Amino acid sequence: MKDNYLDFIPVRCGKVKYETDEKAQVILVVEHKGIFDKIAQTFFRKPRCSYIHLDTLGSFVWLHLDGKKTVYEISGAVKEEFGDKAEPLYKRLASYMRTLETCGLVEMK
Repeated sequence: MKDNYLDFIPVRCGKVKYETDEKAQVILVVEHKGIFDKIAQTFFRKPRCSYIHLDTLGSFVWLHLDGKKTVYEISGAVKEEFGDKAEPLYKRLASYMRTLETCGLVEMK
């Protein structure tokens, strides 16, 4: 039996902090703390933090990741806020969530 992706609950990873700019766009701040990161910072001048600027839709979704709402519930909020601009909604949102999960920014429960 295959699980329905819309029933999963995305939870932000604790290592990721975020801020908002003057336009209410979210900027994710990912700190690089591991041993290999320290080596890369020392020898290759890799920055200690990465700043990931999200677009309007991505920012809206990120702010709705509260660890309680399912992907389906978040999609309803996106549909209400953006209407047809978010279409194809489920495909786009599922792809975005998978990307966040692959990058280690969220965990799906």
